[in-house]
Amino acid sequence: MEMVVDIAVDFEDYFPSMVRRLGAQGFIMELCNGFRLLMDVERGLITFESLKKNSMLLGLNDMRDDEIVCMLSEGDLDGDGALNQVEFCILMFRLSPGLMDNNGSNNGGT
Repeated sequence: MEMVVDIAVDFEDYFPSMVRRLGAQGFIMELCNGFRLLMDVERGLITFESLKKNSMLLGLNDMRDDEIVCMLSEGDLDGDGALNQVEFCILMFRLSPGLMDNNGSNNGGT
């Protein structure tokens, strides 16, 4: 039996307003700061252990281990069980449909 975990129940998408306020480069810098806040300093990755330890910073102190594993696997593109900075940023963009909706059109580049 497959378990589905709904971790974004009360998620409010602040990213579009952050991009408007900070600009694209400032927003990316903030994402990188968030990554560094959550990462395992020795490995340079967000691991199960680092996310569990730092989950209180996110207001997620009651997260179960299986929910943490789900979050990691959602963004783990290379299958190593952890998130590097690129995977983290991609996951954050995927979790923010408002970022894509507010851009209007794709201008063929980043």
